[in-house]
Amino acid sequence: MSRDPIVDEVRAIRDAIAKEHDYDLEAIFKMLQEAEAKSGREHVSPTPPEVSVRAAAPQLRVAPGEAVAALRPRR
Repeated sequence: MSRDPIVDEVRAIRDAIAKEHDYDLEAIFKMLQEAEAKSGREHVSPTPPEVSVRAAAPQLRVAPGEAVAALRPRR
């Protein structure tokens, strides 16, 4: 199988960044956070929005009397 030069380049850059930070994940993460803050771009939060039970209720496919039982965790 032939090697992909783009993949090789990305891996080389990744290794250079890791080496620059002594392969310390916390240092790499901090550098990425700082770069993100300096970029001036709007970033999306990884936290998903909360969904109300009323909004989710139409998707439930149970009889009205079984709705509460359907929401309980199974053991």
